[in-house]
Formats: sequence, structure tokens, C-alpha cells
Amino acid sequence: MTADHGPQTTDAHGGRPTKAMVLAAGQGTRLRPFTERVPKCMIPLAGKPLLEHTIAWLRKYGVTDLIINLHHLPHTVMDYFGDGQKWGVKITYSVEKEALGTAGGVKNVAWFFDGPFFVWYGDNLSTCRLDRLWGFHRAKGGIATIALHYREDPMQSGIVSLDEDDRIVRFLEKPQPNQVFSHWVSAGILVLEPEVLEAIPTEGAPDFGRDVFPTLLAAGKPLYGYQMSKGEGLWWIDTPQDLECVRLTWEEEVFHDTSTSAFPHLTWRWWHRFAILLFPVRGFHPQRCHQQVHVHLRQPSGGR
Repeated sequence: MTADHGPQTTDAHGGRPTKAMVLAAGQGTRLRPFTERVPKCMIPLAGKPLLEHTIAWLRKYGVTDLIINLHHLPHTVMDYFGDGQKWGVKITYSVEKEALGTAGGVKNVAWFFDGPFFVWYGDNLSTCRLDRLWGFHRAKGGIATIALHYREDPMQSGIVSLDEDDRIVRFLEKPQPNQVFSHWVSAGILVLEPEVLEAIPTEGAPDFGRDVFPTLLAAGKPLYGYQMSKGEGLWWIDTPQDLECVRLTWEEEVFHDTSTSAFPHLTWRWWHRFAILLFPVRGFHPQRCHQQVHVHLRQPSGGR
């Protein structure tokens, strides 16, 4: 499905981009059996698909021209959202016969972008302040800005080291225990300048963390890290245990603080309805769920 996108448009708040790519082509193999019948981005949370919450959050910040890449059960997404009009956005779809990788998926639709744009990994739920992220990116003047969150166990993420000006000096995707040099990791939310598209290989399935960011750093290109602050959360949903954690932490942390709630319209009744749909999750440990709530204050420079 395509739409007429015309010239790049910006909103009235500091020229913030209105275009974004939502990466939703993953198969969610670690979330089986949930993802056997629906894509990972369509897993229900509080009565709505994960992707619907993401679209609502993007729209809140004036990001209304979206392109979504799909691979696993694509028509589930396309039939639900259509052209996006119901949600106040325009949606274009890029259906990949073979998964192209996070960066490859963006490269495949380079024609869609004609200015700086957001990239949002569609398998996470976040309350990242896109106005602050954009303001930071514009002030630093780099070619890419990565939103960062502090994670106690960083080995399933891309870890980042910053200098005193928040410029990224090291990036390592999914480090081994003896390779961990930072607990600040990529939140899967990016601001990219069009120049980044030129650095993405055309062959294979290139990944931002594994291929593109290290290449840009090696070439001396300016990449910056925006450390998410208090009130900005990130919840990842990689496994059934993660899914249960998200349910519990939303109930405990988000609903009890309406001032920072991402989705204040959600109620306990919604959670109850969702909870009864969940089968018992083997290996679930409630104490681990506290790692899923990331509303950390900025770390001192020594912790970088």
C-alpha cells in the first residue's frame, strides 16, 4: 500500500520530522507460541496491539507519515491498520519477501525520506520524549542520534560509550560478559540524517548495531547518544517472561504515576482482561521485572 507523500513536512515545534520508519519485520521466534498466529508487533497489550500504542505515541509528537516494514504474517498488520487514517496518520507498507535486516529495511525504502527522520524498533514499547530527542539531535549536529537507556544486563543490546559531549566513541552489539564497557544501550529509537542511508550496504541483511554504526564510527562520522531521563521508559518484549514483566511493571509503575503515564487511558480492567489471556509462563521471576522499568536519571560522566 502506498500513499502520496510529497515534500518533506515538519511540524510547528522546531521543525521536528513528521516521517518515521517503524521496524516490524521480525519473526519473534523467542516469543512463540504467541507469534505463531500474529506478528510480534501485534501482540496485545492492554487490549490493543503493541504497534497501536507505538503509532499513538508517534502521532502525539506530530510524526504522522509512517512507513512500516513487514515480513512475518504481513496482512495481519495491513488489514488492521489499513492506510492509518483511523489513527490520524498515513501508513505505507514495505513487505519484505526475505528479511532485510534493520538497516537493510530502511535502505530498501530510501526513496521515502527526503530529510531527517525517526526510526523506531517496533518490538519495544517506550515513552521516549521525541521532542527532546529531536532538540538534542539538532543541537549536536551529528548525522545520527541514538536514544539510550540504562540496562543492568546489557548483553542482549548494543552498548555505547560517550565522551563529555555525548558523542559516541564506542559501540558494540550484544557483547560477551568480558566485553561489557557500559550499561547504556540502544533503545531502538533513532534520528537519522539522509547521509546515513549512503552508508548502508546494499547486499545481505545489514544491521544498524552490527554493521552501520561501527562503520560510521570508524570513518569518524559524528554519532551522538541521547540518555533517556526520568519519565522516559522502555519496555522490551523479547520472550514470554518479558511479556509478563511488561504487564506487571505497567501495573506497578505506569498506572501509579499518571503524570508520566504513556497511556493514561489504560485502566486496571484492561489489564485484568489481558492477564486472563496469558497462560502461565515457565521460568517467570517477578523480581527480574524491575529491570524492565527504565526511568533512570542521567549517569555521571564517570559511569560512561
